Amino acid sequence: MIADADALAEVIAAFAAGSGPVAVDAERASGYRYGQRAYLVQLRRHGAGTALIDPVGCPDLSALGAAIADAEWVLHAATQDLPCLREIGMVPTRIFDTELAGRLAGFPRVGLGAMVENVLGFVLEKGHSAVDWSTRPLPEPWLRYAALDVELLVDLRDALEKELDRQGKLEWARQEFDAIASAPPPEPRKDPWRRTSGMHKVRRRRQLAVVRELWQTRDRIAQRRDVSPGKVLGDAAIVEAALALPANAHALAALHGFGRVNRRQLEQWQVSVDRAKALSESQLPQPGQPVTGPPPPRAWADKDPAAAARLAAARAAVTALAEQLNMPQENLITPDTVRRVCWEPPATLDTESVSAALAGHGARPWQVEQVAPVLVTALGETAP
Repeated sequence: MIADADALAEVIAAFAAGSGPVAVDAERASGYRYGQRAYLVQLRRHGAGTALIDPVGCPDLSALGAAIADAEWVLHAATQDLPCLREIGMVPTRIFDTELAGRLAGFPRVGLGAMVENVLGFVLEKGHSAVDWSTRPLPEPWLRYAALDVELLVDLRDALEKELDRQGKLEWARQEFDAIASAPPPEPRKDPWRRTSGMHKVRRRRQLAVVRELWQTRDRIAQRRDVSPGKVLGDAAIVEAALALPANAHALAALHGFGRVNRRQLEQWQVSVDRAKALSESQLPQPGQPVTGPPPPRAWADKDPAAAARLAAARAAVTALAEQLNMPQENLITPDTVRRVCWEPPATLDTESVSAALAGHGARPWQVEQVAPVLVTALGETAP
């Protein structure tokens, strides 16, 4: 494993001198460490071989990223790895996503192992996908497993490119890959505490405030300790405390998830609960998040029956088209885009207007070309 500046310089020179696409993968320590940083980066390129790089010992890989910036990067499920690669200075200009290619080509199973087996006929050694990649030193079997993740990626890419070309979908795939490579970093999620598992049970604003306080306290502790928040306190315990509104640490200790917590920690959690209980009404969080788009589809029949009819017809038409094209419906067009067009359709239901509406919501040209005609028909059938 490459873990110092001198060894990294040799890798940079070798990969800069290599040819063709670069297979890239990253391993994180989700469930063990705080955040989604990379703890191992694997690369393979013709003429350079395979390199396993330790981002702990080499935290700045921007020189490596620059050395291969002009090459096409081949990743599997690129949107999972690109954020942690960006953090260490590796940003591609062109990509080929073998998982997304598999979806567009209609493969029923698109995990890397399944794709390699179905397309290339090889069985990858598995068994270490959920290990703690922050472990040092990394055991040799883990390193072998990691190297295998890039061993056949370029071969898989070449085979999928031929299959997509055969199906007439290669240009579609290229548009999707370009959209991923050019997408800006995602905005930080607003009110991330609202994603606490079990939040549907929490109804009252005071209880929501308890969830918020406990979540924020847990997040600070997890960040300080560099451990996964779930290892500090489970979501179920946070929701349990919010529903119970315990009066003191003794009452808190009786709740599920707090029984094994020591006295000092119990008092710390109770301070968070008490802080939420002391807030004024104006300081309490509102139930639910502000909705920027259409309401949930289940509410359409009451709010706007005509829109509900449009959505039903549009969904049926898109589902039929996705089956005809042999790809998942969400890859043909995002459900959110369909909902937005159905909630506020263009004044004129012709191909040009519907195409403009789809493009305005971020649909790629190939998606507009395929989906607009069927939406025009579906929306026209439900028009008064």
